[in-house]
Amino acid sequence: MPAHEQIGGKSAIRVPGPVSVLVVEDDAVIRRAVQLFLERYGYQVAVAADGLAGLEAFRADAHDLLILDVMLPELDGIGLCQRIREESLVPILMMSARGDALDVVAGLEAGADDYVVKPVDTAVLVARIRMLLRRASFRPPEEAEKPPTRSPDTHVRAAQASAVIPGVLVFGDLTVNTVGLEVHRDGRPVPLTPTELRLLLEFAAAPGSVLDRRRLLRDVWDYGWEGDSRVVDLCVLRLRKKIGTGRIETVRGFGYKLVRD
Repeated sequence: MPAHEQIGGKSAIRVPGPVSVLVVEDDAVIRRAVQLFLERYGYQVAVAADGLAGLEAFRADAHDLLILDVMLPELDGIGLCQRIREESLVPILMMSARGDALDVVAGLEAGADDYVVKPVDTAVLVARIRMLLRRASFRPPEEAEKPPTRSPDTHVRAAQASAVIPGVLVFGDLTVNTVGLEVHRDGRPVPLTPTELRLLLEFAAAPGSVLDRRRLLRDVWDYGWEGDSRVVDLCVLRLRKKIGTGRIETVRGFGYKLVRD
């Protein structure tokens, strides 16, 4: 793994606070290289050599981000990601020795937010980590007004509520509070990962408008033209399962749009 001490020709800026990263990787050389490199950038790094040890480490301590290898002994990275997603919305970055569609799709369907292909350029790794952490730290202002809690049978009054509560958008049975960053469907809270929330906010900001994959890669994932559109497709698939399969339409050859009603 190449050790880059500079990113984009400029000295890398170290993270401002103690950010905890759990790296689950069975290759001792790669595991140690990633650990040492991230520690030089100010991250606190915990490591595990197999999937079960990784699950145990995840449950033992709080971590801000997880890096999971796909091919792990005991419990593979896909299974580990699925187990973690049952308990947490923590950002997850998958590492795969192969960049083929099967590995990528499996990881994203399991709930990962992003993926990189080994051997990993360390500049790319740090950039992806920073992007995931920026999404995860996306929070509303403390003084932001939040909508009152509604019981499941009161979603019919959401339209009236949106007229008096700033930042509340209503799309049928879906309510999106863009200030409090809360999403409800039929009056019940919808748990979204930071990436899923950012994606939904992009759609909610332009309901009925078609957003192409390149724009979404740029605005949600902070990718340039080199981004893989499969990331978008799989995240849209996960989002549909949570907010309703008919809420986001596919416009073939162009992209996706949020249905207003």
